Amino acid sequence: MPARDLVEHALDLLMKHDMTGFAGLWAADGVLEFPFAGPGYPKRVEGRDAIREYLRDYPNLLDIREVTAKTVHETTDPAVVVVEMTIGGVVVASQKPYELSYIAVITIEDGEIRRYRDYWSPLAAAEVLGGLDELTAAFTGGGRG
Repeated sequence: MPARDLVEHALDLLMKHDMTGFAGLWAADGVLEFPFAGPGYPKRVEGRDAIREYLRDYPNLLDIREVTAKTVHETTDPAVVVVEMTIGGVVVASQKPYELSYIAVITIEDGEIRRYRDYWSPLAAAEVLGGLDELTAAFTGGGRG
């Protein structure tokens, strides 16, 4: 599957809240990275199973409802795309609307995600989730059951 098509499929799975399917797009030894993660937050999640577990409760935090902006940039390496996107929805705990922007650098090999570098703002996420304590609990497992 071409990288651009895989991105479209991934966003479709996110809109359907299918985190198992989304995580299933990774190679068995694929990596999810957060280069802007602050102290105490995971910088890397390695392996499809670990990524599936990490993403499992995401729909309980953020109810993704729309992609309000998306640009997929192809690179000189056909296996790598850069995606700029803005995603909107509702914060489940507060029922307040949110909109967050992301940049993802995605490497695809053999139709699977080998590496997904997710550049997002922890400060913006803390603001929509209700504060730094809520962000910490959400992304370090403190708020997961």
